Amino acid sequence: MKDIDELINNVKKYNNCLVQRRFESRKNTVAYVLKDNQPRLLKWFPPGLKNNMDKEYETLAEGSKGLDIPFVYEKDNINNVLILNYFIGENLCDVINKGRRPFHEKQRIVVLLADWFARFHHYFKTDKDFRIRGDAILRNFILSNGIIGVDFEESRIAKPVEDITTMCASILSSDPMFTFEKFQLCKIFIVTYKGSVRWELENFNQELSYALLERIQWRPEDEETLRRYADKIRYQGFSKTIS
Repeated sequence: MKDIDELINNVKKYNNCLVQRRFESRKNTVAYVLKDNQPRLLKWFPPGLKNNMDKEYETLAEGSKGLDIPFVYEKDNINNVLILNYFIGENLCDVINKGRRPFHEKQRIVVLLADWFARFHHYFKTDKDFRIRGDAILRNFILSNGIIGVDFEESRIAKPVEDITTMCASILSSDPMFTFEKFQLCKIFIVTYKGSVRWELENFNQELSYALLERIQWRPEDEETLRRYADKIRYQGFSKTIS
């Protein structure tokens, strides 16, 4: 992964960017910068991921008209850079897993999260298909004045159940893993979402089981635990699986 300073020092148009914070990213170089003294999020894509940049740009350009997602100020096709507005807030992974927030506060947050997904799926729905946000994990959301979704390079045409089960897998498998509270939060998330949409979440247990197995690539040290719960949910069903 390249360092943001390489772009700022070698490309004239970014010489006036002052790095305020660097963010962890599996694929890209992402930083909060002051550009022309204005707060911006700079996202620098490797050459091989230009298609991802185009996909994210298309989703943000359309979705920011009515959804709580970033607005694109600039798309730099030469250097593979997106310049977005920057949101001040807390990463949702930290909100759910760290600190001493009471359960009722976390419950309020996952209700807002479910509403965010319902609005996203409604917004992009056509007569023929759905667009999902993709990579629907806690780290791709910010708690600001409300819930803000970020990182849309894996957005694609697919079934909404993929987003919902991926988020449940993220909640369940982030530390602390598979606690009673985590299962309760997932139940609230699912019920709230279902109450806001007119379509079914088909093959939910199988999709959630698969989503947990997918997490192994990022959590290899927890493979045994992830496989055990994936099997429980596949064969017993989510509602009958307890921590």
